Amino acid sequence: MKELLLGLRLLLGAGRGSRVRFLLMVAGSAIGVCCLAVVLAIPGILDAQDGRKAARVPDCIREMNGVNCVASEGDPYELTRTDPYGSEPLTRVFLARGSRRIEPPPGLRQLPAPGELFVSPRLRKALQREPALVQLLPGEDKGTIGAQGLAHPDELYAYVGVGRDELEGGGDRVTTFGKSYTDDPTLEPSTLDIVRFTLAGVVLLPLAVFLSVCARLSAAARARRLAALRLLGLSRKGTQRVNAAETVAAALFGAVLGLGFYWIANQLVSRIGLPGFRWYPPDGELTLSTVLVCGVGCPALAWFVGRASAGKAAANPLAVRRSAVEKPPGKWGLLPLVPGMGIVAGYCVAGATGHPPRDTALSSVLMPLAVVLVGVGLVMLLPVCSRTLAQRVARSTRSVSISLAMRRNETEPGGALRVATGLVILVFAASLVQGVLIELDQVSKNTSPVQTYNISLSGTTADRQRAWEEVEGVRGHAVIMKSRSNSGVGRWAPSLEAVVATCDQLRRMVTMADGCVDGRPMRLWDPDQVQEEADKPGARFPFDLWHEGHRRVMQVKVPGEVLRYSDDIELPVFHSGAVLLPPSAVPAEHRPDDATLTLLSSSAPETVRAVLDGIGGVDPTTEVDTPGVVVTSLQQITVVKSLLGIGMVLGLIIGVASYLVAATDRAVERKPQVTALSLLGARPRTLRTVQVAQVVVPLAVGLALAVVTGKLAESSYLVTGGGAIYWDGAGVPLLLACAVGAVAVAAVGALPLVGRRIDPELIRRD
Repeated sequence: MKELLLGLRLLLGAGRGSRVRFLLMVAGSAIGVCCLAVVLAIPGILDAQDGRKAARVPDCIREMNGVNCVASEGDPYELTRTDPYGSEPLTRVFLARGSRRIEPPPGLRQLPAPGELFVSPRLRKALQREPALVQLLPGEDKGTIGAQGLAHPDELYAYVGVGRDELEGGGDRVTTFGKSYTDDPTLEPSTLDIVRFTLAGVVLLPLAVFLSVCARLSAAARARRLAALRLLGLSRKGTQRVNAAETVAAALFGAVLGLGFYWIANQLVSRIGLPGFRWYPPDGELTLSTVLVCGVGCPALAWFVGRASAGKAAANPLAVRRSAVEKPPGKWGLLPLVPGMGIVAGYCVAGATGHPPRDTALSSVLMPLAVVLVGVGLVMLLPVCSRTLAQRVARSTRSVSISLAMRRNETEPGGALRVATGLVILVFAASLVQGVLIELDQVSKNTSPVQTYNISLSGTTADRQRAWEEVEGVRGHAVIMKSRSNSGVGRWAPSLEAVVATCDQLRRMVTMADGCVDGRPMRLWDPDQVQEEADKPGARFPFDLWHEGHRRVMQVKVPGEVLRYSDDIELPVFHSGAVLLPPSAVPAEHRPDDATLTLLSSSAPETVRAVLDGIGGVDPTTEVDTPGVVVTSLQQITVVKSLLGIGMVLGLIIGVASYLVAATDRAVERKPQVTALSLLGARPRTLRTVQVAQVVVPLAVGLALAVVTGKLAESSYLVTGGGAIYWDGAGVPLLLACAVGAVAVAAVGALPLVGRRIDPELIRRD
């Protein structure tokens, strides 16, 4: 305790410079703790959103088998429909009240009666902006869904009151709302793992370096002061505790300020929102675990760093007081770097040879491990590279400025580590973010110029079908019927698809159809698709048709005449091997038992939105399948991109702050050397060149290593991701531009650190 009190007394009585250094350490710790709190709060925000989603899931009391609902008279029924609204899901819950009263879902005081509508605040604004949405939401607006019933403030959600007979297929029985889990989480567990892995590389790794830099401010001056205390008789451990007292005090004050900054940031950003990601302020409130990690973990890290930084002064105080030459840094950086680069290179070779790994479980462990090893090895290798390069340049150069700069880097390679590490890790992490964004882009990009819509015709009328075919924006339509499947036989029973369309309709649906003749059945054949072996010419398949409650079986013979056509390879509208039937082949007024109406439009977002609105205007409860557009996945990708954007902003703040703090501190520490050189006749221009070279050379070397290792790590990640892109050549110019920009900013920022005022007192003051 005496040593701790002594450390605090020295802090308060060591002059203005010591107090400024302490405030700088506090500010740096506050920035780091705030960034750490943001990263730790993200899982809590996602869990809160998923909890509200789970609390509103319609459910029922089930029988002992856990499958069937317990039926009773007067139970309400529900039908849930989720449609794409751009890249967001629009969820509509149709509720048919019964005579039995049940607890309403969260956010509502009672179930809506037929003709009543309750919408979320964001959906109400969308209705005012786009009146066509009314077709999807029939009823009179009776109120707003409360916050406890919405996952986030921007959610598009509605409860629509309808009659029992208006529910398509009768709906599902509902007696309660709420489950222990949700089938539609904000982020899937696998996607959340990707986010955690990326944020760890982008934020946590630079954050650990930044906090270590803040804890070692004015290391040389403090080392001399601690060495003096050691020579006055203070014990070795006591000397380390004196130094740790200052770093712990700064980290503790910084943790309190950082948590306060986070609280303010949460209140502001949650109300403003991020692109595609918003949350309620209580979701991001500080938890006990976050407070403990920030309030205890950061001071604990400062304690260990403070004790370690005082080890040299405590062990050999005379060498510190006499400014003995430091020992050259060891090559321990190769210890983590070699296995990390081995894993990365192995995956790159596997991708280059066309043998990507199939074991995703093993890759999910090896890939994060490789990134951590490469990142740590890169940090530990910087002093070695800086010292080696400085030796060679100093021996070969004839410039006095460059020689002075390189000799300083040679005798003090640890300074390069503190100045350059933050920006080096930032560039390395930026490559990983590029890899994640490329993989997400492969999933979310709609490469097809058209969009199809599949609507089941089971139970619908011919009038509804004609109305859907005439929806504005639809440029092609066809009916696809499926033959009866004889499931009673003990082997697989083949089936046949019949496309009911004219030649003009067919040409509107596919890119090429040569030789089509109206009124003649033909077999569709696309050479780019896998052909069905069972659909041989001459085979007959039964199709069930209905008219006024009577069933009629229509036999369709597979024709020998083939119509060659071309379709989308990834999302084909028709399957090769189907039979093209003219509309006259189907008996008049008969409806197919198993058929789908396929509509086609442009894939432009505004066109897709208009077509979906038109389909809902015919029947709001219709279920529409939109191949190639999984709206929940698109929303998850938007959330991931927003979170990665947060990580990059935090990483940029940490990297720039780390550079500014370390470069300023190093310049202050070098004032005695600068003063001595000035008294010996060195010109200010020479001193500025020396200062710039000392910062730029190790930073440029570190950034070059970061670009190379980062691109290799990015490529190995893409290889393990299973996508089609393994090598991101387009991202190299951006990374190089960022690296060159960082070097330029560092050079400009180093110019004013020399100063113009010469104070001879600095060369004799401890």
